[in-house]
Parts: sequence; structure tokens; C-alpha cells
Amino acid sequence: MKIPFFISLWCAIVAGGAPVTEDIIDRLDEKLNWSAADDTLRARLSGTIELEGYHFQPVPTGVIHADGKNLFNPRLVLFLDAQAGSHFYFFAQSRIDRGFDPGEGVARGRFDEYAVRFTPWHNSKFNLQIGKFATVVGNWTARHLAWDNPFIGAPLPYENLTGIFDESAADSTRTLVKWARINQPANTGAVYLDQYRLPILWGPSYASGAAASGVIGKMNYAVEFKNAALSSRPDSWDAAQVQWQNPTVSGRIGYKPDASWNLGVSLSNGTYLRGSARATLAPGEKLGDYREIVVGQDVGFAWHHFQLWAEAYEATFKIPRVGDAHTFAYYVEAKYKFTPQFFGAVRWNQQMFGRVTDANGAAVQWGDDVWRIDFAPAYRFTPHSEIKLQYSLQSGGVAGHRRSETFAAQFVLRF
Repeated sequence: MKIPFFISLWCAIVAGGAPVTEDIIDRLDEKLNWSAADDTLRARLSGTIELEGYHFQPVPTGVIHADGKNLFNPRLVLFLDAQAGSHFYFFAQSRIDRGFDPGEGVARGRFDEYAVRFTPWHNSKFNLQIGKFATVVGNWTARHLAWDNPFIGAPLPYENLTGIFDESAADSTRTLVKWARINQPANTGAVYLDQYRLPILWGPSYASGAAASGVIGKMNYAVEFKNAALSSRPDSWDAAQVQWQNPTVSGRIGYKPDASWNLGVSLSNGTYLRGSARATLAPGEKLGDYREIVVGQDVGFAWHHFQLWAEAYEATFKIPRVGDAHTFAYYVEAKYKFTPQFFGAVRWNQQMFGRVTDANGAAVQWGDDVWRIDFAPAYRFTPHSEIKLQYSLQSGGVAGHRRSETFAAQFVLRF
């Protein structure tokens, strides 16, 4: 297997100019910090410039949108961190790109996160946060940003699309299987339906709401009340689009016995249908009958130059006219730092689907089982610039094809 020439050439050109910008970034950093009132008020503006390239064989998978086999996806991300005394902290994240997911639309700007955090006491036992922010569930969201993520893409549970729709309620097992695109040729014309399909979790799930969190000894906790389910699409995360008539409650309890280990259990319960789906409900049904219930377990381990993360999610989508649709997904991810600048990562992902009963009383699997393996070497030229490559091989979950390969490259410049 050979990485396409255009990705290799593009990486070399971009990387060659990285050291030249270091002096400029160092000077810029000094100008992006602000303080007043004897340092009681502080603010910092930072960001990343991200250049991504993809090549697909034969077609894109997950939440990537591309008409052909190649995709170039540039992105500018800006972060604002501000603090007033020791009790109030504000943060915001804005992006200019072609959509939250690669190649989703035309270039535009938006706010992905904005929240204020209140810490009433001079310790970390209790914090209250209100706004639009990443979910507290699991451990991947803590490293999902480009500079922190050893990979370019997300783990399988965060992007593998299932047969669950948010714009329509499935009226039968036959419909659910059709939406899952099981045993369909690639040219059936059903690709347009992918815009309505949902994963277990959609990326970091920047939904709107409030969260309480804290650390007590070796235990830590977080609970959130949000306007949309973990599986909801990015355009459902804004409170202006989806209100709190059918809220989602999620939480995580963690245990850190020592500096090496970090263990956690997560729970979530929320409505996965959008308000526009009311017209598709049967008489007597309501949106709250269609719920996504998620139970997750996560583990993190670090020892010298080695790091390991794993998550497992058991999800149940309640469908009144079909039954409970169960799925189980997990991944194991390892990273090793070979030198201070060069590191590599490998990740194994898998998702399996349960069975539902069809009109003839037969048990039918409602999704296509999927496995995927990801490899990602990376090199940090300076404290401000790095380049990553990724190769992914996926089996299942690609209508009309047995397997799919994705080659990707990403250059990140941090300031």
C-alpha cells in the first residue's frame, strides 16, 4: 500500500517552512496576552492553523464529506481564555472551515464553544459551567483537538454512522435496515440519506447547557444537562436550533488511584429525534419515547514514553414501533514517543450491532458490523508545529464495498 504522492509532496512542502515561522509565532504570543488590575483580570488569545489532506479508496467513511477520492480541508481555530479573579473563568472556541466535519460545506465561521465557569471556593471540589461545550462523557474529548490528538480522525464510536435518523422516526424494522444501508450497492442513490444518520456520539458533542464537576481526593465527577443527545448532529448543538424541551442528562465518575491510571464510568440518557420529526410519529407517540441510552467505560494509562487509552460504549436506541436497537462499540489506542519530537500511534476500533424483530417475527441485525485499524506517525518540528500522517483500513460499514482505505495528512501550526 502506497501513500498517494500528492499527500507526501504536500507534507514535505509545508513542513519545510515550519521552522521559519517560529520567530514570528514567539513574537505573536507576547502580543496575545492581556492583563489588568494587578493581574486580577487576564485574557489570552491563541489558535491553530490546520491543513488536512485526504485520499479515499474507494469512498469516504464516517462523517467525512467528499464528492471524489481526494479532499483538501484547511481550518483556522481561535481560542479565547479569560479569568476574573480566582472564581470566574471564560473560554470560547471559534472556527473558520468547511463545516464541523471535513468537507461538509462552504467555508464559513462559527462558534463551537463558549462558556463561563464559576468556582465558588478556593479548591476544585465544585465547579459550575454554563454555555456550549464538549461533553463530560468518556476520555477522548480531553484530547480531541488537533494538537492533542495523536491521530487526525476520531475513534469509531464517535463517527461511525448507524441506521438511526434524527429527522424521522423509523416505522418498521425494514425501514431501519434500509437506513443502515445494509447489503445495498454503492450506486443505489441512498447516499443522500447519510446526512440524517447518527453515530453513538458525534465527535466531542458541543451541545448547550450546564455542567457541574469537581475533584474529591482520588475521585472526580461531572454531570451535564444539555439540549441534545450525544448522537446529535452539529447543527443541533446551538440552543437557537434545539431548545431544552427534551433534554439530555449525562455524567461521568472517575477514579485516579495514582499518576499512571485514570478510570471512568459514564452514563447518558436523552432524546435523539429533533423537533422536526414530530410529523413522523405515530398517534400517541412523543419525542421523549425515542431515547438514546449510553453506558460507557474508559481507562487511561501512562508510563514513561508510553500512553494507552480505551473506551467502550453500550448504546440502546429506543424505537417504539421496532423495539430496542442495541449496539456495542469500543477502541484501544496506544501512543509511544520514540524521541522528543517523533511519536507514533495505533488504534483498533470495532462496532457490533444487535438484532431486532421484523414483520415476519425473524431476528434481523440492524447494522453492519465494522472494524477499523488506524496508524499515525507524527513529528513535532518545534513547540508550535507538527505534522501527522494517518492510514486507516476499515471493513464493513461501506455500502457496496467490502473494505475501505483512507490516507490522510495534517499539518498543525499552533500560536
